[in-house]
Amino acid sequence: MRKEYFRKIRASFLINAPKTTQTSYAPERPLVLVADDHEDTRLLYRTVIETRGYFVIEAADGEETVRNAESARPDLILMDGSLPRMSGLDATRQIRGSADVGNVPIVFVSGHSGTVFLALAHEAGCDEYLVKPFNLDKLEHILENIAARTGELSPFRFCKGVFRR
Repeated sequence: MRKEYFRKIRASFLINAPKTTQTSYAPERPLVLVADDHEDTRLLYRTVIETRGYFVIEAADGEETVRNAESARPDLILMDGSLPRMSGLDATRQIRGSADVGNVPIVFVSGHSGTVFLALAHEAGCDEYLVKPFNLDKLEHILENIAARTGELSPFRFCKGVFRR
């Protein structure tokens, strides 16, 4: 039932999305690594991010996240806090220790709203922290801020209001 709900959301987004002929990764499109153990959550993030001009790759556990980060060298990582096989905190620490991808912005996404967990995430090396559930506009705002900090051209600014009704 939950997957069907997100598939309907994805279909709704895609109907209203800007049309693109690009179906595979191209260097001129910023690359976002989405790390979450729930397939429906990855689908939601993918839908929102891709329809705004980014290319998305996914990881379902902490070890896969580290491998994908090192091999694909994304421009941004959305990191769930509760990943199997290696926690989001440990994956963040390992990525931060890498010479190749240690400077990639990491947005930590968690259901924990306490200041202790927020401090642990920032200590591990996260640039931003989102508490689930969150408004998708908040995600867009954080991605815009990271794009501005890193000097990358943000495709989000060309698609403002696409999903607002």
